[in-house]
Amino acid sequence: MSTKLTKNAIDIGISEKDRKAIAKGLSELLADSYSLYLMTHNFHWNVKGPMFNTLHTMFMAQYTEQWTALDLIAERIRALGEPAPGTYKEFSKLTSIKEVEGVPKAMDMVKHLVKAQEATAKTARKLFPLVEKANDQPTADLLTQRQDVHEKTAWMLRSLLEE
Repeated sequence: MSTKLTKNAIDIGISEKDRKAIAKGLSELLADSYSLYLMTHNFHWNVKGPMFNTLHTMFMAQYTEQWTALDLIAERIRALGEPAPGTYKEFSKLTSIKEVEGVPKAMDMVKHLVKAQEATAKTARKLFPLVEKANDQPTADLLTQRQDVHEKTAWMLRSLLEE
């Protein structure tokens, strides 16, 4: 008995169940990434003090990189056949990052960003076992790249906090 594919069915060698589960995990990564992007851009706009120029420039490089990553994550969710979340309401339900109230002092901004970078790396890492089990190399590659960026950025930010 042959399996007949319906029109527009996805047949990429990953079961529908695994595709849905991976897309759910990627949606959480997208929400964390968007929350981190927004926090970083907010801090870029509002930083002040003796480290202004350094932090303003650093935050801009970080949010610019993050903006590009958002598209990569959302497009992978779509390639797996699921809709990508795209509203603040959806992101607020999916993110592990707490919103920062007000305008913190410059070094407190750095501390918040370290935590948010680390949280985003952990969200990516949490998904890896499922992705490996499903033999989903494109998602594994994306997760590896994101973990590398977030861990490196967290290290660079933490370095600013040393005396």
